[in-house]
Amino acid sequence: MKTKKYFLSAPLLLLIVMGMVACKDSSVEFRRYTANVPQYMSYDDMRKPAKSTPANAIGTAGKIYIQGNYLFVNEKYKGIHVFDNSIPASPVNLTFIDIPGNVDLAVRGNYLYADNYVDLVVLDISDITSPLEVARIKDIFPYTIPETTESYPISNIDQQQGVIVSWQVKEVTEKIENNGIMPYYYFDKGIGAFMRESSNGAPSQTVGIGGSMARFIINGEEFYGLNQTNMQVVNISQPFRPQVGAKIEMSRVVETVFIDSLTLYVGTQTGMLIYDVSSPAVPVYKSEYSHVQSCDPVVVKDQLAYVTLRAGNRCGNWQNVMEVIDLHNLINPTLLKSYPMTEPYGLGIDNKTLFVCDGTAGLKIYDATDPLQIDLHLIKQYTDLNAFDVIPFGNVLIMIAEDGIYQYSYSDLQNIQQISKIPIGGK
Repeated sequence: MKTKKYFLSAPLLLLIVMGMVACKDSSVEFRRYTANVPQYMSYDDMRKPAKSTPANAIGTAGKIYIQGNYLFVNEKYKGIHVFDNSIPASPVNLTFIDIPGNVDLAVRGNYLYADNYVDLVVLDISDITSPLEVARIKDIFPYTIPETTESYPISNIDQQQGVIVSWQVKEVTEKIENNGIMPYYYFDKGIGAFMRESSNGAPSQTVGIGGSMARFIINGEEFYGLNQTNMQVVNISQPFRPQVGAKIEMSRVVETVFIDSLTLYVGTQTGMLIYDVSSPAVPVYKSEYSHVQSCDPVVVKDQLAYVTLRAGNRCGNWQNVMEVIDLHNLINPTLLKSYPMTEPYGLGIDNKTLFVCDGTAGLKIYDATDPLQIDLHLIKQYTDLNAFDVIPFGNVLIMIAEDGIYQYSYSDLQNIQQISKIPIGGK
């Protein structure tokens, strides 16, 4: 009886011992959880030449940019809509340029410069409806992780598989090496290497103008592109053979860029950096203006900088204000006055007329003749829209909002008129 019992228990005992060994093996663990799982596009597919497709409606709001009679509208991570805006009251939708991963753009002459996820592409747009890729600089930008819409962690990312084009929510099981290093995922809604975006300076005949949220700008024969904590310079004197130039390390998370004459202003999450660009290929640091952590687009006019700081965003700011900064002494920029706002985003200035996109509070138009009393000189406010960014030029204001791209004539400041609207998202 005892012998029988002994032999019947041996297999079970063996399994128990094996299980104990497995449980005590501290080198391997498994984690199961619901996550945003990346969906990839191969690098080969990503790098297929950009192509033009028939004009279609704008699905989501992105960047705006003007050059000559053309209005360029970025649809984030998808490409660029092109409109004939020679008659602002009647913009004509011409074409859509399919550029995966596109967020920013700049135009000089007949050449368009755009990000294609990690690459910079150069397109000949002599025939705007049939753009031709003439050059590409590979891997010049950081790997982009697009935002997620679901509040689940992000599962492991394998950059070798390609670029991330979307997310799929599902349960995943991960093998964890118990070596004190946590697996590579984030407990937030994603990280964007290219999270919105400044160029509104005086244009030449061939260089276009972007909104105050832009990260790309062209200065003569040099292209400047912001990359997280640095600015990459590219010489574009020969568009067919762009040459990678200096990389300017900035030690801050950079957000927006604006140029005024020979001075470059970089908006960062913790202030404004000022560079001398009298030698365009080699920007030289001059000074900085610091503030609490915030995303801050900046525009400059007559030695005054106008900066918006917004609360409740990824930059961690706790206040909603517009600051006016005195730049008469570029080595020592000083705060003149701070104005409370509701939810400020982009802004623009033409002569003494200041346009501020105050988010859900709409578009605010001020007479900024007296920088210490701007709030007392509100010319007009449009409250029935969610405003994001503006480009004022030639007495026409182009504004991008959540539901559309609005154009206003402000030649008569006492009788500002909306003259057109391009709908976004079918609104």
